Amino acid sequence: MRVIDADAHVIETERTWSFMPDEDRRFAPELLVSTKTGIEFWRIEERIFPNSNLGLNIPEDARDLTDINSRLAHMDSLDIDTQILYPSLFLRPLTARANIELALCRSYNRWLAEIWQLGKGRLRWVVLPPVRSMERAIEEINFGKANGACGVFMRGFEGERLLSDSGLYPIYDEAQRLDLPICVHAGTGNFAYYDQFGQDVFSRFKLPSVGAFNNLIYQGVPKRFPALRWSFVETTSQWIPYVVNDLVIRTEAEREFQRKYAGHVLSQVRPNERDLASESLLRDNRIYVACQTSDDFPYVVEYAGEDNLVVGTDYGHADYSNDIEAIQTLARGGKISPSLAQKILDDNPRRLYGL
Repeated sequence: MRVIDADAHVIETERTWSFMPDEDRRFAPELLVSTKTGIEFWRIEERIFPNSNLGLNIPEDARDLTDINSRLAHMDSLDIDTQILYPSLFLRPLTARANIELALCRSYNRWLAEIWQLGKGRLRWVVLPPVRSMERAIEEINFGKANGACGVFMRGFEGERLLSDSGLYPIYDEAQRLDLPICVHAGTGNFAYYDQFGQDVFSRFKLPSVGAFNNLIYQGVPKRFPALRWSFVETTSQWIPYVVNDLVIRTEAEREFQRKYAGHVLSQVRPNERDLASESLLRDNRIYVACQTSDDFPYVVEYAGEDNLVVGTDYGHADYSNDIEAIQTLARGGKISPSLAQKILDDNPRRLYGL
């Protein structure tokens, strides 16, 4: 069975910033190493961020992609055909200054383009748009499309914007035109939110994606971009029934309020009860969600259907290769059907990323 790892990672190194032109070198993050623990950090302006170099049971040169052939060999040992590469450092807000954001994103994107060129077609990636510089964001999305990117990276908040903010529509328009999905990874791009939750990893990194899913559908954004695909990764899929139930309750209540007190119903852009029917919601909105083998598959599939679930290993942060192996074991053991395993491991991510 072919396997597409829908959520793998690169670990940023000093080479990541080597693609900056001379005039931007002053913006390059500085790598710091604790003399007591050996733990690495990045300094950007006056902030310190941890370097995500904690991948367990992964060869260092494969994890950091300093040796592309080592990474490909490790993928072979795991029976993984293709990895979709997401960033690590960028899962959090790094700067509020547009010129620094642009310099960081441009250098990262050129680093990933080099990795793709050396990766024999097996290392695809999601491009980082500098959202504070919309013209340049469009340029970067086009650069990514021409250099192996198969998605556009977003977080649950982008600066002060929810993902339903019309200020982000030019990115969605261009992604739709180029047949690239919007890939919402666990994380946040909002400093106030990031600082508020400190070491509460669940609230800081997971909840923004769940809220973004709810908000995008409730505001009818996928309907405005009828050919655009969306993905939500590294949040499991167990929350889908909860969010669908919440959307149904809120939509019904708001429509009843409008009928009773305003004499009319809500805009047709908003979802209606038929739009929120089980199994059709993700399909009709072209949304894909990355599951984990600990998820209750029969329960999730009842709400998500079989055709919109993918799986990622989070390769690079920790060795979750057993997650891939477990799905194959589940299929062989009859807990999920072989056809569902085939969809999750290959058919669905292939359709999501346009491979």
